[in-house]
Amino acid sequence: MQSRKIIIGIITIFTVLILSACAGANEEENTENESNSEENVESNNDEMDMEESDTNEDEGMDHSGMNHSSNGEVPEGLQEADNPTYQVGSQAIIESDHMSGMNGAEATIVGAYDTMVYTVSYTPTTGGEPIENHKWVIHEEIEEAGDEPFEPGTEVTLNADHMEGMDGATAVIDSAEETTVYMVDFINTDTGEEVKNHKWVTESELSPVE
Repeated sequence: MQSRKIIIGIITIFTVLILSACAGANEEENTENESNSEENVESNNDEMDMEESDTNEDEGMDHSGMNHSSNGEVPEGLQEADNPTYQVGSQAIIESDHMSGMNGAEATIVGAYDTMVYTVSYTPTTGGEPIENHKWVIHEEIEEAGDEPFEPGTEVTLNADHMEGMDGATAVIDSAEETTVYMVDFINTDTGEEVKNHKWVTESELSPVE
């Protein structure tokens, strides 16, 4: 009888030890699952932050105040291109999104000119947030323009009215490129509005009509 009690006691002890071990394993597994879940949440948050960052970068080039149309006047001294890829009167597809409703629109070439084009950053004279990497300002639309092109980082004064608060604003040259620029007419694909004498689209932002 005594030996039977001893055996039952031993079995009870082993049972308790086994249950304790199983409980510990479950707790460890739950901890790992919680850790993995937290890592997944952090990873998803990081991806969302990156997407928001990319969106903000795209939105940094704010052209909401852009004057889509112009009177067609060009700055004094701007030279017409001798043999442009897209001749005046021809059609081309715009491959640029300076503003909504522009990308993919079929344009009619109104003018073609050889010059230096710049992206610029400036604070509008009318106030508001700084505008970064505005496309495009040409050499002849800069007050200090001479025979030599401006280097990136140069501070200049703008003589252009593409956007509200641009004319007379102090700007910094972000990039410079020698190319052919075009003045174009097109129909805004979002609004159906006819845009006349839009300034400017570069040659690399146009493609042939198929």
